[in-house]
Amino acid sequence: MNELEEARRIISETDAAMAGLFERRMRAVEQVAAYKKERGLPVLDPERENALVQKNSALIGDPLLREYYVRFLRDTMAVSRSYQNRLISGIRAAYSGVPGAFAEEAVKTLFPDGIPVPCADFAEAYEAAASGDCDAAVLPLENSFAGEVGAVYDLLFSGPLYVNGMLDLAVTQNLLTLPGADIQGIRTVVSHPQALGQCAAFIREHGFETREYGNTAQAAKFVAELGDPSFAAVGTEEAARLYGLTVSARRINESGQNTTRFAVLTRTENDAPGREDDSFLLVFSVKNQAGSLAEAVAIIGRRGYNMRSLHSRPLKTLLWSYYFYVECEGNVRSENGRAMMEELSSVCDKLKLVGTYPAKGA
Repeated sequence: MNELEEARRIISETDAAMAGLFERRMRAVEQVAAYKKERGLPVLDPERENALVQKNSALIGDPLLREYYVRFLRDTMAVSRSYQNRLISGIRAAYSGVPGAFAEEAVKTLFPDGIPVPCADFAEAYEAAASGDCDAAVLPLENSFAGEVGAVYDLLFSGPLYVNGMLDLAVTQNLLTLPGADIQGIRTVVSHPQALGQCAAFIREHGFETREYGNTAQAAKFVAELGDPSFAAVGTEEAARLYGLTVSARRINESGQNTTRFAVLTRTENDAPGREDDSFLLVFSVKNQAGSLAEAVAIIGRRGYNMRSLHSRPLKTLLWSYYFYVECEGNVRSENGRAMMEELSSVCDKLKLVGTYPAKGA
């Protein structure tokens, strides 16, 4: 056997061994995909991939070969992601609204191969995920201009779902009219209350009356079906396309930095080991004792967790009583985090870790 034949024999043996290892790896990928689908997690985790490349490439001693091994790792991970996408492609994600709503855009961004499921309101979308009719619900938590979406936080406090991901979606509002309608002839603008608030300056400038509607896409559909050229909607270009309207004025929202945070909610909690750059969301009510709220906040601070926000919401079941939700930065699944939760339970009537997720929106 000459040198070429010997080299080819080694390559064939190595390829046979790698085929078995590849199949073993992809079986593990199936488990990863099942875990992510159940919890509504994104397929791509760039931080983990970069960490694995850095760790595994260090195993190669030859610097020249290391360069090619990095490429090999990247290609292998791309194959893994492709297989995960195929396995997860049937994910059904509920959202509040009709096709063309910002929430549908959020679903498509989070789950490009998924199936968006429109629902009449936040509660219906939440229940679709809670009951198992859908794999996840994608609901807005807050807007950078108009503030929190209280109804969704109420569902988080009282319901069984967990937040396993966040998406910061830039919002651009437009004035949508019937084809051929003159903007000077518009009398009434229809949209979701937050969208109307985001465009308040434009609306005042033109002297429009306003009418609130369930969401921006439903408003566009209403205007299209009404057929009255004195009515217009505030919404997306996609809604205009879907319902045969014309975009008569673009980017009419007051803030150029208008962003809505959407949460991915699923029935199963993401219990993977946390990272120091994670965020987590707590909801709680405190005992009716002097200093209980201050002590709860102090516990979080003493444990070294930075609170990004703290808000209160009225309890529906008890007059003039409130629950609180707080978003913090850090790894709540650490020993320190578990100790904090135990301390909080001593001053809270109800305490729920709603979910953990990467600190930055997708």
